[in-house]
Amino acid sequence: MSLSSSDLALLAAPFAAGLVVVATHVPLGMTVLRRGIIFIDLAIAQVAALGVIGAGLLHLDDLAPWVTQFAAGLAALAAAALLTFCERCWPEIQEALIGLLFVFAAAAGIVLLAGSPHGGEHLRDLLSGQILWADWRQITVLGVLSVVVLAMRAWLRQRGDGFPFYALFAIAVTASVQLVGVLLVFASLIAPAVATSGLPGTNRSAAAFAIGALGYGVGLVISLLVDMPAGAAVACTLVLLAAVGLSVWNRASRQ
Repeated sequence: MSLSSSDLALLAAPFAAGLVVVATHVPLGMTVLRRGIIFIDLAIAQVAALGVIGAGLLHLDDLAPWVTQFAAGLAALAAAALLTFCERCWPEIQEALIGLLFVFAAAAGIVLLAGSPHGGEHLRDLLSGQILWADWRQITVLGVLSVVVLAMRAWLRQRGDGFPFYALFAIAVTASVQLVGVLLVFASLIAPAVATSGLPGTNRSAAAFAIGALGYGVGLVISLLVDMPAGAAVACTLVLLAAVGLSVWNRASRQ
């Protein structure tokens, strides 16, 4: 099966959304990898998804489209505050506590949707996202938030981390989780950072962005060619690229 011009046009908006996500998630992912708090993105994304579930059950999404996003952001910021407290009190087990927060948020989401006739479908959408149906209005909003996130990250880099970093993380994740899903948020943050872990300085940032863009492009094309969920296809592609990157850098280091 080949791609027609109409197929490529269909992928234009999802690919643009992926580039915007990669723009913010690559630098944040490198910071997460350096600090050794790998599952923070997965935990905060799952808490944001829990906020989406809560808003849906309370029918808050009937009030206005932005209300659900606000609920997700509020939940993510609450998680950021909790993780800041945990880091101050129990820094030696911070990663374990982050993992427990993820488990709690995921389990709570399952419990809340247990009685919903469309609960399974809703959980699947939150995990794999709906990037294939991204529109240019969503991309524009995400782009504006991405500029704010990148500017705040540059400002925070000179002033340390703590709650501002966790809050910034919450904003970035909330902006992308409903569009690309929990799994793709995690893959976008970690896979490019892992794939380029053997590269130094600015070369690493450029290579990580290129790998993220390649992962979205190839994954979206594969999803269209074989008719599979786009978010899952992109996530798998990013993970495979991370494995290839690790193999290349490992081989280069031995020479």
